[in-house]
Formats: sequence, structure tokens, C-alpha cells
Amino acid sequence: MTLEIGVDSTFAQSVVDRLQSIEERLAAAAFGKTPFVTEAATHIINAGGKRFRPLLVVAASQLYDGADSDAVERAAMVVELTHVASLYHDDVMDEAEFRRGAESANHRWSNTVAIMVGDFLFARASAIVSTLGTEYVAIQAETFGRLVQGQVAETRGPEDGDDPVAHYLDVVADKTGSLIAASARFGGMVCGAPEPVLDALTTFGEEIGVVFQLSDDIIDIASDRAGKTPGTDLREGVWTLPTLLVRQANDPSDARLRELIGRRLTDPDELAEALALMRAHPALEQARAEVERRAQAAKDLLSQLPEGPAREAMFELCDQVVTRSS
Repeated sequence: MTLEIGVDSTFAQSVVDRLQSIEERLAAAAFGKTPFVTEAATHIINAGGKRFRPLLVVAASQLYDGADSDAVERAAMVVELTHVASLYHDDVMDEAEFRRGAESANHRWSNTVAIMVGDFLFARASAIVSTLGTEYVAIQAETFGRLVQGQVAETRGPEDGDDPVAHYLDVVADKTGSLIAASARFGGMVCGAPEPVLDALTTFGEEIGVVFQLSDDIIDIASDRAGKTPGTDLREGVWTLPTLLVRQANDPSDARLRELIGRRLTDPDELAEALALMRAHPALEQARAEVERRAQAAKDLLSQLPEGPAREAMFELCDQVVTRSS
């Protein structure tokens, strides 16, 4: 997905230029002692990606004048390297074969290589964040802890008596929202934003991070846009917001759909049937309503930020994250 962030063309171009510089530095940061380590560590980086987290760092860093460009780029590298590192580990746990349209590292080499490369990239992120200061290090450590706990909670699933939808939203907040929250806060810190603005940015980042993941849940069912084959989560038996809403409704007329979701669908006919049933189910519109509600909550937080092109860009991000799943 390409996020257009320009109501102000000069501002938009400055962000594009900064992201290009960050892209070049990401590749350099993943350079290892041997060609093999470099190849494996740049595997996911070279496959591309939305770069949503660096974009948010750059946008937030422009709320106030005076942000050091090198510090902005280092902060953006920290969050993106952390994100990419977590993808290596996720692919091992999910036994994934593809990532961003390319063969996953664990499938191409081995689980051991993927895990160690993820650790290598975490180490690179840690080295870079240490150059920004202890406050940044503390936020990075706290965020990493949430990422891990979210992964553990997802792996174990809800405990007896837990609300599966609430459990899922908590997992999404930890696994996705926390790092996007850190991205927004880092951007504000680099430009010297006052504490109330930093708090608003952090809450905004977590909210829009959850929206970002929930919109992916909808895209997996409703569309083949954004470069993602529809039904990937359904095929793998992965629970997402729409399928959890079907299960929560417990409607007797959904018996066939409930029998299909939540398990691996290796039969193409069953996958096609599940997709058709999900697309016609009210749960899909319920999920869209939740995305729109949360996006509006994120927008409301932006009123606490100073007016200008940076705030307008973040308003646009909210609209576009919603639009991509509609």
C-alpha cells in the first residue's frame, strides 16, 4: 500500500526524501560480517513493505521545528528493524512459506537461521537506539516486552472464561499497536514535543496500529488488493476479528461457516465456500464499523497536536487506513 500524505506538496516531498534515505540506511544496518548473514538479514527488507512505522516517525518529527534529520532517521530505523526482526520470528512460529510475496527466510534456509537473523536485527536496533538516549532505550525495551507478551498470548489463546474478541484485540494492541505507538512517540521526542503531545501521539499510534491490523483482517476476506491473496488467514485457520465475530454470534444458521473457520482449509473448494460465506456475513460489516470507530477515536486525539501539515498528514493516514479495507 502506498500512503499518500500530501495536502502540502513541499511537506510530502520532504517526507518522501527522508524515507528514501532511511531505506538506504536500513540496508546498511543489516550488513553482516559474512555475505550469508547480509543476504539473510536483508531478505525481508529487500522484499519491501509499507514502511508505515518509519513514515509515522518522520511525520510526527515535523510537528515542531528543529528536529535533527539524522536523529529522525535513526529513530525510524530502530522501529523498522524491530518490526522486521519480529517478522522473522513470526514466520517461524507460523511455519510460513512466504513473506511479502517472497519465500520466507525460515522456508528458504531453516528455522534456526530465521531465529538467529531476527536476533541479529534486534541487536542492530538496540545498538542504534542507544545512540538516541536512555529514554529511547527504555521505550524500546518496554515495547519489545509487549511484542513478546502479545506473541505468547496469541500462541496460548484465550483462557477459559475469557472473551475471545477482547483477547484478540489485546493481542493486536501488543503485537502491532505497541510498536506503532513507539514510532509516533519517537517522532515527537526527536522534535522536542511537550509531554501532553507525546502522550497523545502514543495513544494515537496504538489506536491507529490496531486499526491497521484490523483493516488487514478485512482485506484478507473482502479484497485481493494490497498485494495479498484473499483468504490467506482463512486457509491457515487463523482467527481474525471477522471470524471471531461469527463465532461470538453463535447463530445456528452459521453452522457450516463455523465448521469451516478456525481450521486449515487445504481444499480450494472449501476455501472458496468459506470466503463466499464470510463476504455475505454481517460480521464483515461489524468489523468495518469497528475499524471506522477506532479510526475516529485516533483522529480525535490529533486535536491535541499543533496545527500544520504534519497533523494533516496523520489525519490522512487515518482516512487511508480505513479506505483500504472498504
